[in-house]
Amino acid sequence: MPCGKPGPLVYLIAEFCSCKNIMGDALLDYIRSALPEEVARHLENHLSSLENGDFLKLFQHPLVQVLLGHEQDDSTTNVRRQDFPVWSDYIFHRLSLLLGKRKTTGDTEANDTPAFRQHLLFIVGLAALYAFMQSNVTGPPLPFSCASTLLPKEIVANGCALKSLRGELIVSLGVDGEAAYKLTPNVELLCLADAIMSCPPIVKNVPTVRWAQLRVSFMHQRLLSEISPKLQTSIYDDLAFLETLIMSSSDRFSRDARVQFLLERATIHTHHGFDKKARADIDQATKEQNFDFALTGLLGKRTKFQENDISQLVVLARSANPGTSTNGDAVKESDNVPAVNAESVLRTASYTTTSSRPHNLNLNDDTLLESISFSETAKAPAIQDSSALPDSLTSLDPANQPMLRPLDSIILLSLASSITNTSPAHGLTREETLPYSTRVLDGGSSNWQIYTQALLVRSRIEGYRSRTMERGLLQLQALVDQVIVETTSPKPSSSNSTTDGAPTSTFLPRPKQSESAAVTERLRYLFQLASPTRWELEAELASRWVQLGGLRSALEIYERLEMWAEAALCWAATEREDKARKIVRKQLFHPANGQGEDADDDEESWTGEERSPSPADAPRLYCILGDIGQDIHMYERAWEVSNGRYARAQRSLGRHYFALKDFAKAADAYDKSLKANQLNHASWFALGCALLELEQYEHAVQAFSRTVQLDESDAEAWSNLAAALLRLELVPDSDLANEYTIRSIADDEDEDIQGVVQKRRDPQQHKKDALKAFKRAATLKYDNFRIWENLLTVAASVVPPSYNDVVVSQKRIIEIRGPTVGEACVDVEILDHLVRDVISMDTENTGYDSTKPGIARMTVELVEKSVVPLITSSRRLWQIVARLALWRNRPTTALEANEKAWRAATNQPGWESGSESRWDEAVDATVELCDAYESLGPRERTEGLGAGGGELVAKDWKFKARSAVRGIMGKGKDGWEGTPGWERLQGVLEDLKGNA
Repeated sequence: MPCGKPGPLVYLIAEFCSCKNIMGDALLDYIRSALPEEVARHLENHLSSLENGDFLKLFQHPLVQVLLGHEQDDSTTNVRRQDFPVWSDYIFHRLSLLLGKRKTTGDTEANDTPAFRQHLLFIVGLAALYAFMQSNVTGPPLPFSCASTLLPKEIVANGCALKSLRGELIVSLGVDGEAAYKLTPNVELLCLADAIMSCPPIVKNVPTVRWAQLRVSFMHQRLLSEISPKLQTSIYDDLAFLETLIMSSSDRFSRDARVQFLLERATIHTHHGFDKKARADIDQATKEQNFDFALTGLLGKRTKFQENDISQLVVLARSANPGTSTNGDAVKESDNVPAVNAESVLRTASYTTTSSRPHNLNLNDDTLLESISFSETAKAPAIQDSSALPDSLTSLDPANQPMLRPLDSIILLSLASSITNTSPAHGLTREETLPYSTRVLDGGSSNWQIYTQALLVRSRIEGYRSRTMERGLLQLQALVDQVIVETTSPKPSSSNSTTDGAPTSTFLPRPKQSESAAVTERLRYLFQLASPTRWELEAELASRWVQLGGLRSALEIYERLEMWAEAALCWAATEREDKARKIVRKQLFHPANGQGEDADDDEESWTGEERSPSPADAPRLYCILGDIGQDIHMYERAWEVSNGRYARAQRSLGRHYFALKDFAKAADAYDKSLKANQLNHASWFALGCALLELEQYEHAVQAFSRTVQLDESDAEAWSNLAAALLRLELVPDSDLANEYTIRSIADDEDEDIQGVVQKRRDPQQHKKDALKAFKRAATLKYDNFRIWENLLTVAASVVPPSYNDVVVSQKRIIEIRGPTVGEACVDVEILDHLVRDVISMDTENTGYDSTKPGIARMTVELVEKSVVPLITSSRRLWQIVARLALWRNRPTTALEANEKAWRAATNQPGWESGSESRWDEAVDATVELCDAYESLGPRERTEGLGAGGGELVAKDWKFKARSAVRGIMGKGKDGWEGTPGWERLQGVLEDLKGNA
């Protein structure tokens, strides 16, 4: 079955397949297309078993039985499990022996060749991964016992041995000091999948293994308490390989395969906190799908007592016809392909699955309606202009929208999740994200798992509003009950009871059988949705109870899940640090005075010897103890227990020392944490701040450069990088001072954004780089006036000044601070130099041309529209206005500005009897005003009604000048008669009398 471009009908068939027990995963299509011809026929039945969710049949294959040790062959006879520290190492070794048979003869059967064995075991590894996801995420319960199927019989028969083996496997999953969840059910399935996907012969000879490796690694990452940098690097290496393979080969991979990969990558980005990358993938998937949707506003009622229609947020969405290409053009259909309609086929599919949806709880509120009641004229958008909506959306009835294709529904849910992840506590963001999940629920979904995810997304959003909080909590509780029932065997055997546990009781009715679905439907889009595991869902429910004050309910969940760290944090949040400390210490220490493990928790302080071996999550527990008691010894012990791999321990030490202003120790701690985890953005930022305080500016530049490489949207990091660059000094003999890495930022012209290594040859290079960094920071934090002030200062200090940046920065500062502080937000010195430079650029004395764009026009607009309305008492600002007006050949405006400058100086209280400097300032203003009258008064008007008619600017300028001088002299006679300033005024007055 090739994976080339499908016909118009194939997409609808793919949508309908989710209802027919065919998994339809894009990876499985890729596997089929990549199989060698000599083994494809022999693997057909095994692939069909995988697609139909019949994993037990694959595990019972004779070759797999040899791999698991249930049977032996010549190569594995002497391999004993007791010779290996963990079961997964035992499996890996047997796998290497089984795949080590490379020689074939003429008598070798086709189903016993190296290629057949490699591809068969790869399919088995994929089945192990799917079975693990089924038993922990989606359900229904596995129809077989994982322990009895995979593990040695002597282990299965001994409950203690089984518990010990699974505990060892969970410990082996720890990476970089991060521990996997200690009660992970059926962990042997994931370990089997990991062993197979990492086996060198399979990695080398099975081309499809990288996609499967990616899924195993990401699931492994999700089991850990925090992000592992080692796994993150592996995951993103696989993503880079797959991007080149899938996205650049449109003939080999269908559109559905490309979209599934993009959405799967978006969930990975979201998990690792790269929301910008996630949004880019979602946008590209939307384009590939030719999917039209829009968040808009339509008139309607939201409450039962609302009389007038007001604008309500709603998502209008319609799936594209499968016969439409990504550019909107119709695909030419073959004569043998009948015409089809997407909505009719999806509606047919929905009839088969409507009864198998999870239960959608009603709101049952006394004020809010169950859903928005749109008015009859609601087709005219109130927020987004109807002309901006795609044609396919303008005719939609918002109350009765068509069902979406599954991948289109995932796009909306992924978009909502990425927005919520960016700002989870922002009210407006929650209001914006709710319509996305509502659209998926109201329109229905032909896939059970997608509908479940939509309910989960909506319950997360509704948990923050008082009117919807109850429904959000109950819906989450219903989903938790459903997942627990669906992933727990009805009658767990004694061998499985060590990890599976018993279903929890709930006040909600247990999910009905009609609300279930086949495993193939549940697993089909699981990797694009990244649905949470059952313990993650329960932990989320416990967190919701904490928010609502249901401490006891939350603690019951945490204790049942044995999430002791979360239970301790729950107590600490309620100011019960003593209780939190005891819970943690019980996991790390024996009882005091050698008492038994059943000591009374209320009376026991758990101050005995440390447990040996320490629990897998001991580093995290020690850090929590340190957080509760501000005890640095606990952080140091966490670092020791993890063998120098648990980066959070050193981060906590660094934060502690930074608060004490011991920046040297803080920098050392952050440096150690970054050796363990070089991908932690916050640690690089904190290290840079500590180095700034220590005046180690070269190293600070390196730290902040690394920070912005990890997250280029961090405005504070860009700002601090610029500050460090400004403090660098040119030291010719220092390689560190002369060479550093900085990310060049594109300005308003055609400069590309690229990572470069720059050597400081230009004496101003640091300032120029700092200017670029400040510009980037200002773009990211547009409302931060301090960043704009720094940008203004640096732009003015470079030679020649960056005039465009000066104007833009000063204008933005006025917009931000002008309404509150007035003229104080204007940098007078910089504005003065700007106006003088603009005037000096007019070397040919051509004057100002308002039709010519450039810095001159920008400066004039800045002064006229932004600065002048703010001026109240600044003499210098009016002088700048006068100078600029005079250059523009506007003598009347210039004289008026000089008059206002004089009034600003003379209206200041205290110059009549205060210090002589104040008196001298009034004298200077008066003399300048007289000079302005003398030079501008006799000139002909060039503006206003009198322009061009021979009318003078001020024909009585002499009288006004004399009046100004006499007024100042009269007020200052008692205090300043006989001073130099007084004599200057007398001289000016005599000159004016002489010219009369």
